[in-house]
Amino acid sequence: MKKIVHYINQFYAGIGGEDKADIEPFKEDGFKGPGMALGKAIGDAGEIVGTVVCGDSYFNEHEEALGTVLEMIKSYEPDLVIAGPAFNAGRYGMACGAVCDAVIKELGIPAVTGMYEENPGVEIYKKQAYIAQVGSSAAKMRKAVPAMANIAVKLLNGEEVSPEADGYYTRHRENFFAEERGSKRAVDMLIKKMKGEEFQTEYPMPEFDKVDPGEAITDLSHAKIALVTSGGIVPKGNPDHIESSSASKYGKYDITGVEDLTSETYETAHGGYDPSYANADPDRVLPVDVMREKEKNGEIGELYQYYYATVGNGTAVASAKKYAAAIAKDLTADGVDAVILTST
Repeated sequence: MKKIVHYINQFYAGIGGEDKADIEPFKEDGFKGPGMALGKAIGDAGEIVGTVVCGDSYFNEHEEALGTVLEMIKSYEPDLVIAGPAFNAGRYGMACGAVCDAVIKELGIPAVTGMYEENPGVEIYKKQAYIAQVGSSAAKMRKAVPAMANIAVKLLNGEEVSPEADGYYTRHRENFFAEERGSKRAVDMLIKKMKGEEFQTEYPMPEFDKVDPGEAITDLSHAKIALVTSGGIVPKGNPDHIESSSASKYGKYDITGVEDLTSETYETAHGGYDPSYANADPDRVLPVDVMREKEKNGEIGELYQYYYATVGNGTAVASAKKYAAAIAKDLTADGVDAVILTST
């Protein structure tokens, strides 16, 4: 039977969440976490003989982590590697992508993972790894497992796979000899398009949002300026319980009379970066102190009495657009002239 190694993070290994994200790499024989479901879905085509685990923070903050993980994978002499699924978890996606990329390039065997389309790991690693298109969170695990297992089984059996038939992101373009020259194929597609018939392009183009810039403010000295952040700065204790990743909400906080954000009264809820510097001085992410100086100096008219905060880490674009529309409606209604949007 073909041998498979599964790579997962601290959460899926059952160790813990963000508080355990600094766990160093280790390996265990057999399967752990979602490996059980993957093993059942793969059936007789292969067996998960080992699981390699590494904390998301440790992997992304230590250059040597990838080499260590690769050596642990190599020790099992696998025929295929599965990583994740990472869904929309950014650091996990980056780790799964890096592992799959290294396995394919250095070990010369196929590697499969699963990510949501907005995961940054897709854009960076899709040219090498087989990345199954899965949902945005672990709630979609039941659909993600068979999608990944299907690709894995075909690769183990030496069968042909394709993005269209097997639901993974297009890896790279390949040269091929077509029966008709390119100009003829292009004209055929154009004719179908003009007739309203279905056609499939040979080179799908990415879709980009177009956002027209607002008009410049001619007199800042009379402008009302608001602060909005995706860096997770919240009052101490995170009263609205904004999630450290894949935020399902945003907060609106009154800063009337607040001259400076201190470590005693504010903190970050963000789980995608080292919080030490932000917690020591939250103004580094949300510059209330500087804005108060500009307000006193007459450089701006006034600082809006509320600020808005959410966490950008792993948050779906659709959710971000929804938050933006609601926040913009509030700001417009209160006569805010401009927004300074800070990240991390």
